[in-house]
Amino acid sequence: TAGVATEALFGAIAGAAVNRIGEFNSQDMANTAWAFATAGVATEALFGAIAGAAVKRIGEFNSQDMANTTWAFACVGWDKFNLFVTFGSVIGERLADFTDVEKSQLYLVALHVQLTWPDVDFSLSRHLESLRSAYTRQGSAPSQLQGDVSAVLEQLG
Repeated sequence: TAGVATEALFGAIAGAAVNRIGEFNSQDMANTAWAFATAGVATEALFGAIAGAAVKRIGEFNSQDMANTTWAFACVGWDKFNLFVTFGSVIGERLADFTDVEKSQLYLVALHVQLTWPDVDFSLSRHLESLRSAYTRQGSAPSQLQGDVSAVLEQLG
């Protein structure tokens, strides 16, 4: 963050984005949600604004935008079901258009929804085996955090 306090930086970006969300296209929304989720910053106002705009404009989203957006919301533990229902329905209809990388993201989304709302029939849950297969084909690599934890544990002996 180039010496800028992370909280202040992300707060400023979130505030500006919320005020201009109507100007964002689907890729802007997906990239913004992805960036905040990847950084571990779950700003309620920003994610709420993106969710509201994304649900209204879902027809503008391509497969990558849908996968990145839903993945980001799952990663931050978004607990409002509307976004997942709306996107899940469209994704289920267009699943053949998704790459294995995107399906891998959707597998994590489906798991989040199952854990958060176990009694709800979520459309992506019907495709869980296919999504899991795509996830498995992608292989796994440790995250930066996992690598850092392993390094500390090795140092501790």
